[in-house]
Amino acid sequence: MPFRDRADAGRQLASRLTAYAGREDVTLLALPRGGVLVGFEVAKLLRVPLDVLIARRIVAPVNNYMTIGAVASGGIRFVDEELCRALGLSDRTVQWIAETEAGEVDRLERVYYGCHRAPDIRDRTILLVDDGVATGASMRAAVTAVEQGRPAGIVIAVPVASYAAYAELSRRVREFVYCYIRDPVYSAGLWYEDYAPVSEQEVCRLLGETLDRTAARHDAGQESSRELPPRAAGSPR
Repeated sequence: MPFRDRADAGRQLASRLTAYAGREDVTLLALPRGGVLVGFEVAKLLRVPLDVLIARRIVAPVNNYMTIGAVASGGIRFVDEELCRALGLSDRTVQWIAETEAGEVDRLERVYYGCHRAPDIRDRTILLVDDGVATGASMRAAVTAVEQGRPAGIVIAVPVASYAAYAELSRRVREFVYCYIRDPVYSAGLWYEDYAPVSEQEVCRLLGETLDRTAARHDAGQESSRELPPRAAGSPR
């Protein structure tokens, strides 16, 4: 399998994103939970801020692997109505499932933004990272949520993607970066030797680490600026 674990996937993905390294106008938003482990490595290597954007799949009640829509922060919600009709799902059933997932998005926002404010993404280049894209439903909702924040541009970056998801999503973003692309991608987990579940506590720990790292980098930059010697009169700029 191409990736030992999500950290390895993040390092491989970062090698394809060097054009964004060290840029002050870039923010990386990872999709919890697995995407945060990938995004943590990418953000560390690129030296850019990391935060989360919460998006959740809406799955069919008869098959947890069949995605019928997604919800995301900012009240974003979409449903594949044609697929729901083919599955014989009533509007009431779909609405109930979607509202349940929307409630989970609200809960996760309280968990992950409990110790800090959600990032301001206006006029920034946003790297949207997950540990893989199969159907593209969660990423589609994430892109819609980010678009509401009026960023300068959106870049999707994932270790593995399906051709179908790439074809749909690449039209909506500035760039779609991947390590591997295949069809079909039944599950991102099939591409990892270690695809262990990720806890909310682990996500919070990594967010705390990256916030501390970003603050330290900012303080170091300010200190360096204060230590610069004053310019002599008439010296070239």
